[in-house]
Amino acid sequence: MQDFDIHELSAAGGVIALGPMPGRRGDLAADVEKIARWGASAVLTMTPQGELDAHRASTLPEALAARGIDWLHFAVEDFGVPAAGRAAEWSGLAIGLRARLAKGQRVFVHCFGGCGRSGMAVLRLMVESGDDPDAALRQLRRVRPCAVETDAQRLWATDLD
Repeated sequence: MQDFDIHELSAAGGVIALGPMPGRRGDLAADVEKIARWGASAVLTMTPQGELDAHRASTLPEALAARGIDWLHFAVEDFGVPAAGRAAEWSGLAIGLRARLAKGQRVFVHCFGGCGRSGMAVLRLMVESGDDPDAALRQLRRVRPCAVETDAQRLWATDLD
């Protein structure tokens, strides 16, 4: 069984990380413990609930709450991007996440593999915080080479208009 990896980088005054779905390799409690030891104040889940259920992670929100970690959910289909009608939902989440980062907090973002959807969200937060899109993507891919898997994900993350 592979280890649960947390790929972190400094962003917007705090530390943001991306990685695989906690519990997907069979030990949700150990993965949540690692996230807690890493110091996460919040976890952003980018997978639909059905994906959590199918991979032994349906109790992730409760496991995080028991450790004092806030759980946020912004479901996007694998290899997808958020629907256009979800801009306000993302904006509300992002304002809160950027505020946490500005206070020096740590935020963990995951999808299933910790690449496409989570990379897209991390890149978007970096760009919304003022980072140059190309430089931010290079920095992100230094710590997670598979981050942002499709052109549509890159466009969603970097086109703030």
